[in-house]
Amino acid sequence: MLAEGKIVNNNRSLFSTKILAEIVVFVSLATILSYIKIFGLPQGGSVTLASMVPILWLALRRGAKVGFFSGVLYGIVQFAIDPYFFHPLQVLLDYPIAFSLLGLAGLFQKRFYIGVTLGIGGRFVAHFFSGISFFASYAPKEMSPVVYSAIYNGGYLAVELIASLYIIYLLKASKVLDIYK
Repeated sequence: MLAEGKIVNNNRSLFSTKILAEIVVFVSLATILSYIKIFGLPQGGSVTLASMVPILWLALRRGAKVGFFSGVLYGIVQFAIDPYFFHPLQVLLDYPIAFSLLGLAGLFQKRFYIGVTLGIGGRFVAHFFSGISFFASYAPKEMSPVVYSAIYNGGYLAVELIASLYIIYLLKASKVLDIYK
């Protein structure tokens, strides 16, 4: 329910209008960046122009609660624009759960390298379990589904991690993360 410029739940304010507007802008920016794909993989996953940075940045600026919420929203948007549906539980793991875990960065606002690594690591874990559970049949016959999922998901997310760490470092060094708090 919207009251006095805030989403409220049982008379408790969840997010101010300012933070909601920021969430919309950052999720939109992440979505735009997700369209700029460096390369994509056949069963989903791609290296983009650092599309996770806006969600990570928001988590580092506003904390884990805002980061988790933004990640869920971003995951839903990603599913809506480019769905890869195999099973209902796979959809949950690969979209709202995986992207919500980017919000873990908000637990380490003062140690942004750890936060970014934990956020993307959390996303990896969700995709890893989805890969083992729902995409094991894609593994080559001589390869364990566990190894296949780790290589498949770790390959593109490692590149995204390196790019995200570098861009967040530049944003932090320029003090952009600290404006408009």
